[in-house]
Amino acid sequence: MISGIILASGFSKRMEQEKLLLPVNGIALVERVIRAARASRLDEVILIYQKEEIEKIGRKYGITSVYNGRAEEGQSAAIKLGINSAHPKTDAFMFMVGDQPFLNPATIDILIDTFQQDPHSIIVPVYNNTRGNPALFPSSMKELLLALDGDRGGRVLIEKMPDRVNLVSIDEKMSGADIDTEEDYRRIKGNN
Repeated sequence: MISGIILASGFSKRMEQEKLLLPVNGIALVERVIRAARASRLDEVILIYQKEEIEKIGRKYGITSVYNGRAEEGQSAAIKLGINSAHPKTDAFMFMVGDQPFLNPATIDILIDTFQQDPHSIIVPVYNNTRGNPALFPSSMKELLLALDGDRGGRVLIEKMPDRVNLVSIDEKMSGADIDTEEDYRRIKGNN
């Protein structure tokens, strides 16, 4: 069993507006990620949210939505909520970001397939020679993930344990594109 956890409770500080609700081809960024997750072979999808509008989108797709009342503590708070909301018998946690509009089910499934062949490794996609998201962590690392603090996510473990990381090259480069700035958003909209 693999649990997909969509981290969608940040503050979009660099955008100065709620970026996850921005449309790409008429569909909000976070909704595009939810659709990809639901269409993949993930066994469950959990949305960690802060804003009510994001929770409404999750409800529309019938996924588990969990309010993050500690979002100011940073990414680690969302990760902990996701892990604690996942099925207790899950084999792995796949952490997805809500601002990756071209993430597709095929990419998610490639990472799942890789994990099933290598169930003790952290599975990390590589797009155009750059590591990206979503990253998949075996449940054996649950306690290490729960020990994260502040605005630090799984990247800390990836950097600490390079021998446990399985890098997976993803051919579809746009699948890895995420939006952090107004310029990123304009460029992505221009690619459509």
